[in-house]
Amino acid sequence: MNAELKPENGLMIVGCGDVGVRLARLMLEQGGTISALTRSRGGAERLEGYGITPLNGDLDRAESLAGLPVAGTPLVYLAPPPGGGPIDSRMRNFCKSLTGARVPSKVVYVSTSGVYGDCGGALVDEQTPVNPQTSRAKRRVDAENCLTEWGHEQGVPVVILRVTGIYGPGRLPIARLKQGHPVLAEAESPPTNRIHADDLAQICLTALERGAAGAVFNVSDGQPGTMTQYFNAIADLLELPRPQQVSMEEARQVMNPMMLSYLSESRRMDNRKMMEQLGTVLQYPDLEKGLQNIAAQLDAPNMGYLGSVGH
Repeated sequence: MNAELKPENGLMIVGCGDVGVRLARLMLEQGGTISALTRSRGGAERLEGYGITPLNGDLDRAESLAGLPVAGTPLVYLAPPPGGGPIDSRMRNFCKSLTGARVPSKVVYVSTSGVYGDCGGALVDEQTPVNPQTSRAKRRVDAENCLTEWGHEQGVPVVILRVTGIYGPGRLPIARLKQGHPVLAEAESPPTNRIHADDLAQICLTALERGAAGAVFNVSDGQPGTMTQYFNAIADLLELPRPQQVSMEEARQVMNPMMLSYLSESRRMDNRKMMEQLGTVLQYPDLEKGLQNIAAQLDAPNMGYLGSVGH
């Protein structure tokens, strides 16, 4: 570890869901201390159950963030933007509230590959211009820009991770499969990209250790496939019927807008910068290895959670 990640310096997580808990476990295994933002008593009790110190605050209320003890602490920001519009008001509240002597030592922001928009299946690296085409992607670009500007003003190193679809134990589309939702015909299904949740947690820590100020990294396992292949593989793993395949014309009639938006964009993510500059060694370098991990934990609770199916 470098100085920023010495256990005594601790680590703060903003948005401590599934990936945040995995990240916390890694840090706790190294003898570190973890704190995380929460806005409810129930959330605080959940965090305490994982050995994480809860900090009361609400990203939707800037005034509630004023007293957060984050000065000199490395921080990973995993919280999603609010729904609606092109602005991430939560990120803006975060940046507005932490200034002067009250800033963290470094911030890693977990963004999304959706900021690149539709690239027609082309290979995308970090030099590819952002071209957000959905409101949720525009909110992510707003968050990236806001945090980057704040980092320059406050002298805080900021690293951005543009993350692809997250999968892993507890992050499977079981409900969709059991409900018989169709998938796009394989011949029409565009390339998508994935990362195992455990690998993402490790990459967050590695980015704190090794990511240079201002760096942007594409995060994926580097093995793109189609969403149809993914759903078929999960169905086979769970011994469920493979979903019906429909044409894009039929999909527009039967699929929800969110799924259609994923299928309307395609790109293949280049992860070489992540692998080379961060020295990343993936536990699950392809879907087959990741599914072997999932199969070993099929009896674990919460296996039905639908994680990101994005690109």
